[in-house]
Amino acid sequence: MKPTAILACATALVALAGCNKKPSGGESTTSAPVHYANVKPPAGGDWTQVINPTPDGGVMMGNPNAKVHLIEIGSLTCPHCQRFEESAADDLTNKYVKTGQISFEFRNYIRDSFDLAAVLIAKCNGPNSFFPLTRAFYDTQPQWEGALQKVPPAQMDQMQNLPANQVELQAAKIAGFLDWAAARGVPQAKTTQCLTDTNAINQLVNQSGQVTQQWPDFPGTPSFVLNGTMVDLTNISEAQVWPTVESKIKAALGS
Repeated sequence: MKPTAILACATALVALAGCNKKPSGGESTTSAPVHYANVKPPAGGDWTQVINPTPDGGVMMGNPNAKVHLIEIGSLTCPHCQRFEESAADDLTNKYVKTGQISFEFRNYIRDSFDLAAVLIAKCNGPNSFFPLTRAFYDTQPQWEGALQKVPPAQMDQMQNLPANQVELQAAKIAGFLDWAAARGVPQAKTTQCLTDTNAINQLVNQSGQVTQQWPDFPGTPSFVLNGTMVDLTNISEAQVWPTVESKIKAALGS
């Protein structure tokens, strides 16, 4: 990454969808977040314990009816997303989500077969385990990404010749995700079932396509949408991404 700007993660390994669109520098809007009825504050007041799937295929943490709704569009194979998780996620959740001031939705953008396999596993045990598994994937990303770089190109090519519902299972085997998931409470039999779920695969790929339809200026991962508006990160350094997003949150909260 150049020090002068945050760049979208380039397409990686076995491409399913590109995420290296050129930033336009503009902002776009979409509809307001859905209102959730009869949602009560959690015991102890910790809104990070409240998890809901969203109509657009994301997973939301926090007060679903908060004044401010933040979406991160991220990829589990993107190193820039991994560094944002590592450097800013605790600040975001502890200061704003936990207190009920904002809701935080993570919406996956699929970049390649390994990314898709990881997302299928992260969603395999339901919404309540999505964020812990997502964080675990980011925590271990340097290790499994490093191992993938050593896989012979011929083995990658062979994977693409498999039946459509077997590609992600093979990708997970190559990446070591089955043992990884089993060590984190997702049995191999269940992981295999999730990795070969054609409906889930198609939904995730389609949801990635919908991102570029909702926000034509989507520059790549990570991107952030605040109350329906894409946060402009043009010419923002990686170190300034969270301060920039946080300043937008504070302005939306009126603080």
